[in-house]
Amino acid sequence: MNKKQIFTRSVITVAIALASSQTMAAGFQLNAQSATGLGRAFSGDGVIADNASTMAKNAASMALFDAPALSLGVIAIDTDVHVKNTQFVGQSINDASIGGTSYAPNIYYIQPINDKFSVGASLYSNFGTKTEFKKGYKADLFGGLTDVKSVNLGLSAAYRINQHFSVGGGLDVIYGSGKLQRGRGALLNGKDAADIDADGIALGYNLGAIYELNQNNRFGLSYRHSPTLKAKGDMHKFNTKTFKLDDLSNEKLLMPLPDMAEFSGFNKLNDKFAVHYSIQWIRWSEFDKLETSGGTLINQYNWKDSWHYSLGGTYYLNNDWTLRAGYMHDTSAQGDRSSISVPDSDRNWLSGGFSYHLDSKSTIDFGLTYLIGQDVKAEEAGGLLTATTRANAWLYGLQYSRSF
Repeated sequence: MNKKQIFTRSVITVAIALASSQTMAAGFQLNAQSATGLGRAFSGDGVIADNASTMAKNAASMALFDAPALSLGVIAIDTDVHVKNTQFVGQSINDASIGGTSYAPNIYYIQPINDKFSVGASLYSNFGTKTEFKKGYKADLFGGLTDVKSVNLGLSAAYRINQHFSVGGGLDVIYGSGKLQRGRGALLNGKDAADIDADGIALGYNLGAIYELNQNNRFGLSYRHSPTLKAKGDMHKFNTKTFKLDDLSNEKLLMPLPDMAEFSGFNKLNDKFAVHYSIQWIRWSEFDKLETSGGTLINQYNWKDSWHYSLGGTYYLNNDWTLRAGYMHDTSAQGDRSSISVPDSDRNWLSGGFSYHLDSKSTIDFGLTYLIGQDVKAEEAGGLLTATTRANAWLYGLQYSRSF
């Protein structure tokens, strides 16, 4: 074997071992549960209870409804992701744009049983991301397709203890699917470094509580346990020892999802204006490794817990129009390792929105957010690839809500 062959094999071995699956599930939490929440940067979402979507953040908020309520909508996520200043094995690579548009629909229904007890059902997503490099990208051992989606079916109940305290909880049936493609470039003569197309179902739960000082001031605390998702499907990964593609389709891919806890507050200062705020903790340190049920280690991670801090205001203009705005700062989940396929950084959200009341029971909501990322230095496979990444996005939300 000549020096060039040895060098080429070394490049592939290090790249696949350290990075081929690194972006299978990077910081991929979604904040896209409702258009109303989007318009206020999701500040105070667990206690405002202005429509049924509030149950996505805190099940106890269903106890604040005295009539059946329905909300359904969609959020469009238009990402602007750039990978620049890229060096791969000492050679410069053209800049890449890997953003795109995806959609996150949602639907919620709350049914009060009596003045104490309410039940509800919801369908939305807490996790998802998609990036795709164009064919022929020279560093396709690190680029390629990354497509992770989830759907959360929630079944919840709430109980009002007294005029001040309410509690709630529910089960989350989580369906997740993921596609990952790496390689297919010159180093592997058109073969895959990794080709995974798998899905699975897992069961989680959530708990919540709300304290109402009075009808204009309330505070909430919620906790969501996210399980380890066991995905099964077509899974092939390049074996750096045999230099062949291993078929792992008879195993399951184990993907630990992060738990979340959130504190929310709502204070209506007068008939026209209210402030609201939230602090959310996401336990990304649980995402320590990606492996199969057969014990095949796909990758180790150095992830850290992240936080969201949001503050917003609502202005009740008149009987027809409600205006809202908000700001959020959320911190990156990635620690020592960063990725070009799912760039992650601290982010700032600038949000605005409105509600138009069609009548006393029907409302149309619109929300808009500009999400501003930061330049991040990415280094993969021990420095075989270095680049600068930046991810910005526009989010647009539309929703219809009705009480009965």
